[in-house]
Amino acid sequence: MSNYKTCLLIDDNYIDNFVTRKILESGEFAEKVIVSQSASDAIDSLRSGAIKPDVIFLDIRMPMMGGFEFLQEYDKLDIANKQTIKIFMLSSSLDPTDLKKSTNNKYITSFIHKPLTQKSLDDICK
Repeated sequence: MSNYKTCLLIDDNYIDNFVTRKILESGEFAEKVIVSQSASDAIDSLRSGAIKPDVIFLDIRMPMMGGFEFLQEYDKLDIANKQTIKIFMLSSSLDPTDLKKSTNNKYITSFIHKPLTQKSLDDICK
């Protein structure tokens, strides 16, 4: 049985999205996995109510709007379940500044290093 109804994956890398989506689906992490290759498109979908996720996996380094810029725009959103959505920063970044910024952000549940693994999912679900 799925832990979440809707999972939103925001990452500009097609291969990373393919792998992460397969892991999320095989682990039955969510009933529905939605992929957005653009953080700004994801913000628009959240703002309009087209996507109502329970959990978000967010990359840091993306063109146009990165993960931290997404979080600034997310903070401005007026959506009903914003405080209950779990956001996991999913990144290959080894920059200690990124980890610190993630830890200090009120919306980030935790920082997960890419690639996502079944063990990472198991740890989230505990």
